[in-house]
Amino acid sequence: MKLNAKKKVKIGLIGLGAIGAGTYVPILKNNEQVEVVGVCDTVKEKADQYAAELKTKAYYNYLDLFDRSGLEAVIIGVPHYDHTPISIEAFKRGLHVLCEKPIAVHVNDAKKMIAAYEEAKTKQPDLIFGLMFQERTLPFHKKIKDILDGGELGKLIRTTWINTKWFRSQLYYDSGDWRATWAGEGGGILTNQCPHNLDLYQWLFGLPSSVHGFAHIGKYHHIEVEDEVTAYFEHENGMVGHFIVTTAETPGTNRFEIVGEYGKLVYENEQLLFYRNRSSMLKFIQESETKFGKLESWYTEIPVQLNIPHNHPYVFEKFISAIHSGEQELVARGPEGINGVTLANAIMLSSFTKQTVELPLDADAYEVKLNELIQSSKYVKAKSDVQVTEDMSSSFSKA
Repeated sequence: MKLNAKKKVKIGLIGLGAIGAGTYVPILKNNEQVEVVGVCDTVKEKADQYAAELKTKAYYNYLDLFDRSGLEAVIIGVPHYDHTPISIEAFKRGLHVLCEKPIAVHVNDAKKMIAAYEEAKTKQPDLIFGLMFQERTLPFHKKIKDILDGGELGKLIRTTWINTKWFRSQLYYDSGDWRATWAGEGGGILTNQCPHNLDLYQWLFGLPSSVHGFAHIGKYHHIEVEDEVTAYFEHENGMVGHFIVTTAETPGTNRFEIVGEYGKLVYENEQLLFYRNRSSMLKFIQESETKFGKLESWYTEIPVQLNIPHNHPYVFEKFISAIHSGEQELVARGPEGINGVTLANAIMLSSFTKQTVELPLDADAYEVKLNELIQSSKYVKAKSDVQVTEDMSSSFSKA
């Protein structure tokens, strides 16, 4: 049920690792629209520390938080596998949920979360489920979306995204025994660093019809998951896509090319360039009276307004506003999260089987393979996994 706009939302935070403590605690501390009724972490010292900072109560089990705090909404900032059971329990209790990326490690878990949400909505239609895909709010990304939605490129031909600014040292992976393991994290660069990129890809272009992936396991690091990936996508409309990422390059590159019949967009180094064709390239191919002549094109740097609300605080504000209004005006609605997970799972399944994977994905086949990998994983989950709080700011917005 929608809340009075003047009433503070009673909210809890689960997970006080790098994201929870470094990102959400400052947001909650400075937001006058919420009342923090509890924070939760399995590490007692962390829960106690940040409960004191937020002047609230500490919990060490999320069920206790749900049972005793009187919360109406919850932020889920825990390791990926735990997104599913915690969110499902929250929906059963009619709680609004803002979940960190990715929605889940694999498609079947994402489906379970979405099903629980839809079931809860039959009793509480205004229930809100949001995802923290803050990269959708970044000015250059919003401008690219605006140009594509406006049709300036016409029929899309190709997109190539090289994003290798995700460098991680061996020390990074060694800083937690859960990191870069199948049992602890569920994957490597596609599961940890690139959920935002995969979400942006499907947000801009939709899901492809087929995927061929090449994932290298521990090519540059002593890890059991992928640290270098190249993927090839084919879309029903004829567009092809290339996706190239790694945690092993420095200096890295973030170059995003989008080619359409009326020209090419290039986003790199905080510049958005539009090489605009004077007429349709597809028409020119068929009607040109020369063998080698090229279309006249115009070089333009697209102006982008940078001082717009964006990033984590803006996504959070939209979440709280949606709770007050009862409307789904979110940066990213929960059910959309399955698309990026679908891409990640399809890339890995293709790489494991050395075959092109057609979408919709055979989610059972991927889950079977993942469970095999989990059985051989070096990571064994302990009751309390201590996580080091880190400054995550350098990890966001790889431009």
